[in-house]
Amino acid sequence: MPRLMAETPGKKLFSAVGIATQLDKAAAMKAAGAEFLTVGVGDLLVPDKPEAEFEKNLAKLAASPLSVLACNGFIRPANLHCVGPEANHDLILEWAETTFRRMKKTGGKIIVFGSGGARKIPNGWTKEKADEQFVALLKGMGPLAEAHGITVTIEQLRAEECNYINHIGEGAALIRAAGHPNIRLLADLYHMAVMGDTPADLKAAMDVVVHAEIAEKNGRTVPAVNGDDFRPFFRVLREANYQGAQHRGQME
Repeated sequence: MPRLMAETPGKKLFSAVGIATQLDKAAAMKAAGAEFLTVGVGDLLVPDKPEAEFEKNLAKLAASPLSVLACNGFIRPANLHCVGPEANHDLILEWAETTFRRMKKTGGKIIVFGSGGARKIPNGWTKEKADEQFVALLKGMGPLAEAHGITVTIEQLRAEECNYINHIGEGAALIRAAGHPNIRLLADLYHMAVMGDTPADLKAAMDVVVHAEIAEKNGRTVPAVNGDDFRPFFRVLREANYQGAQHRGQME
């Protein structure tokens, strides 16, 4: 795993660098240089399963050489819809409460809200209606996250994965409208590159960015495989005094 350095020699831009993978790969990832993990909600927190199943995962985590800072793949069930005529926010918030409560027990701090299937705008539904629904959902989710010490980070997704929140500025606008400190933004440099977002777009969103993910555009590989130049984006992060999330489940 490449070391991500700031332009100032001897100082890392990020306080810690992790990787998104499965918990059982923690030892190999630590050997490669990872300092924390991002794992799937469905793999670790299992909100759709009894508490006993989650406790088994907690035991596995306790034996892991790396802590879990974040969980992704937030809303998986096919019957949960954030927007559209079938939106069912009450069920989503029940799912979220279980997720946040269990995440707190792991020591992790961040739930990544990509969930393209759950937030897809159905045919015939306008973006304006979707925005209104999604902001309402975030307003309901914020206090639940705060109660458990969790930050939900909205992730833009490339258009091939979802037709809603494809640019970082769109996510930032929704977060500002929701107005809750536990609903923030994930700056995903892979999705930004695919969708053509620029360093200027990142700079305009930095007031709500608390977490970042990095992958190269071609093949979604880790940095330094194909030579993608992240420095213009890193410069924005540095100028905004961003340091990212520390490992051991603690945020800056």
